[in-house]
Amino acid sequence: MVKSRSEDLGRRRSLSDFDPLAAALLPPSNETPEEKELRIRAENEAKKISDGIDEMLRQERIERKKTRAEVHVLLLGQSESGKSTTLKQFQLLHTPSAFHAERIAWRAVIYLNLVRSVRRILDALSPEADVDDHDEDSNETASIIISSNGRPPSALSATRVPMYDMYKQRLEPLIELEAKLTRLLTAPDEEEPTRLSLSWQHSDVNGFATTSNGRPAPTIMIPQSSLSSHSQSLPVSPTSHPSPTRSNGNSGSWKSKEVAVHTSMNWRKAFALGGKSKSPKSAHSGEIEGWWEDPDDPVHALNACAPAIQELWKDHYVRQRLQEKGIRLEESAGFYLNEIPRITAKKYIPTNDDVLKARLKTVGVVEHSFIIPSGANRGVQWKIYDVGGARNQRHAWAPYFSDVNAIIFLAPISAFDQVLTEDHRVNRLEDSFLLWKGVISNKLLANVNVVLFLNKCDLLQAKLSAGVRLNDHMVSYGDRPNDYDSVSKYFRNRFGAIHQAATPNKERELYIHLTAVTDTRRTGTIIADVRDIIIRGNLRTLKLV
Repeated sequence: MVKSRSEDLGRRRSLSDFDPLAAALLPPSNETPEEKELRIRAENEAKKISDGIDEMLRQERIERKKTRAEVHVLLLGQSESGKSTTLKQFQLLHTPSAFHAERIAWRAVIYLNLVRSVRRILDALSPEADVDDHDEDSNETASIIISSNGRPPSALSATRVPMYDMYKQRLEPLIELEAKLTRLLTAPDEEEPTRLSLSWQHSDVNGFATTSNGRPAPTIMIPQSSLSSHSQSLPVSPTSHPSPTRSNGNSGSWKSKEVAVHTSMNWRKAFALGGKSKSPKSAHSGEIEGWWEDPDDPVHALNACAPAIQELWKDHYVRQRLQEKGIRLEESAGFYLNEIPRITAKKYIPTNDDVLKARLKTVGVVEHSFIIPSGANRGVQWKIYDVGGARNQRHAWAPYFSDVNAIIFLAPISAFDQVLTEDHRVNRLEDSFLLWKGVISNKLLANVNVVLFLNKCDLLQAKLSAGVRLNDHMVSYGDRPNDYDSVSKYFRNRFGAIHQAATPNKERELYIHLTAVTDTRRTGTIIADVRDIIIRGNLRTLKLV
């Protein structure tokens, strides 16, 4: 016993010689059992405090990582599925000031949408129109409808409109206006539209914009570095998009390709308030000169034609002919014919809803960035990519697959009786099924969060209420009820079944929403939910939760 105590004292002396701290931490040599219990209890309390401090530091590190985290979201779906509108809704929700500042720039696009709706009507009414007159760009302003036997219903009848010649004559100025608006959005010598004209003024005899000295106006190329910090555009490989067919105003032809603006060009700058529209009326006046005082502004031609446009749209024979040809303009993006007086007013300023409905086909990939300023996910930066959905643009999707955290796929379920613009033999909804399968079966996307928007539910409900039957176009629907609840449930289950069968990750959860992305209030709520789902998934991937 004496020997052991001597050895212990020697060991303590040896430790203290080399490590005084270690010696200090050793329990006293004469510690009683009661003292030992108190010491251990105190050490445990100290450890709890230390662990609490460590946890606080860990949470601080997580918050710092969150502020540096980026969430990349890819919007996918066929052309006119609602991708661009969804992107606008994200902008409206997270960068409302920037969205509101850009609204005036959409005025020319909205004018063009309205003029092209009129052009589509006049095309359909023309006595010379072929019985199957569904030209290549019909789907740009009106849905191409197919009957149960696969033939356009326009072949069934041929109602004539008694006032057609008068409408055509009174609305002839819109041919020149359409060409003018098209020139302002596109370059006359480019396959990829890039023109940005800085004023409405001056056209030469060929209809191309010129400067005040009569020389051709330059094509203005906005370099990517000068684009807004909130919204940038990424060009992709060139694809074939012919320039719009131009009219000299005498041919009476309204046929033209859809205007497609390459997203690497900041076209909004040309139409935003600036330059001439902000010049004071006099040096001593604070009053600003508006576009409505510019005699060359397109609003004057549109305003002058407004009564004739309204008469055309209200004409019973016109509506009957459109119905016979299966043309439902109300289902198309860029539909403003029910608001002609407001849209054609000289001091018209687009509303949020007007901008959300506006249709402008883009070539390229649009990127929108924002940072969540408050809440539990404060500081997380988002990058949302809107890519072209036409068949010849889908090759641009793959480069984004390796760096994406989530996909929002949009399927327009109201399009069950429509065909693709690119190929009139293919049903639009069947194309969505195939496209959906191709996306969710891709192994690069196996661990990516997937959100499915079954979009245009408002149009689906209206179509079913009007008596259009799903089983006339999709035999697989069988004899189920033709009401909205049954049809929407069928589409939800079918898309879900495709995901379950084709996904390489059977554990991945699929989030499905029935949407009408032009509905700001409803879509805002859905986007907030989707945003939280995506962020939680991203943090799990980063092992932060």
